[in-house]
Amino acid sequence: MSAETAASTTSRNWRSLAVTWARRILLAAVLVGAGYYLVTRWDEVWDTLARVPWPAAVLSQLVLILGIASSTLGWQVIVDDLGTKLGPIRGPQIYLVGQLGKYLPGAVWAYVLQMELGKQAGLPRARSFVSSLIQVGVSTVASLLLGVLALPVLLDESPGAIWLYAVLPVGLAALHPRLLTWAVNLVLRILRKAPLAHRLRWATVGKALGYSLFTFTCFGTHLWLLANSLGTPGWGGLLLCTGAVAIGLTAGLFFFILPSGAGVREVVVTAALATSIGPVAAGAYAIASRAMFTAADVVTAGAAALLARGYRGPAKGIPSVRTSE
Repeated sequence: MSAETAASTTSRNWRSLAVTWARRILLAAVLVGAGYYLVTRWDEVWDTLARVPWPAAVLSQLVLILGIASSTLGWQVIVDDLGTKLGPIRGPQIYLVGQLGKYLPGAVWAYVLQMELGKQAGLPRARSFVSSLIQVGVSTVASLLLGVLALPVLLDESPGAIWLYAVLPVGLAALHPRLLTWAVNLVLRILRKAPLAHRLRWATVGKALGYSLFTFTCFGTHLWLLANSLGTPGWGGLLLCTGAVAIGLTAGLFFFILPSGAGVREVVVTAALATSIGPVAAGAYAIASRAMFTAADVVTAGAAALLARGYRGPAKGIPSVRTSE
């Protein structure tokens, strides 16, 4: 082996080692961030949950986990259509563990973690990034559609919330497969990657939107089960909780500097529920809901990681070249 070849091999080994340790440090920071949130809010959460009957609290947590599972399926539908079949083990690991990155300040860490985990499984970084962007767009449209359920109440408390709906017509138009495919190919061209092998399908966009609507419905039901356990919001509160959580999660996207939009969702949920259960109780349930979200994220990510630990099956990909239709 020549000196030049040896130096090149050594450089690659050091670069690979650096990437591996950077990935480990990022994951550790994410876990610490999520754990810190749970620990620092535990007293407030426990005071609230202590008054909730345990069957309602357990059912609320299970419905929340169901919503997270639905979100995972929505992301995987998009990845599959873009050309990489991840399978039922590797896909949830990449998505759920990567989602823990949102507990770090800034909007990029969840994407970075997903791209690195995906790369290990044979999913190109650009494809992982584009899939996540598409899902964010689809879920934003879904949340705004469901947010209409809570809009009358929210506008009474926060008239400025109407600005969110300025993006809804644009979002609905952008879901057209032809326009969505053009936008994806533009991003891939900027990243100097090959375009999609085919246009995104109506079925893919429809499934992703359906999963997102079901996800937000589960999240709203989770909050309603907590609040309704003391008999205050009633059945009408289910629609209000669903709309409030949907708008709150979308509003949090615009405050990306905060870990997982911390505080933004709580303000929206509190404003929506304050008229029916009072501001103090509404704020307490909003905080309890946030902590339960964090716990569900950690539990689902941990379960997915354990399932994938011994799994060595690679992702099945197809060439990323344009084909005529």
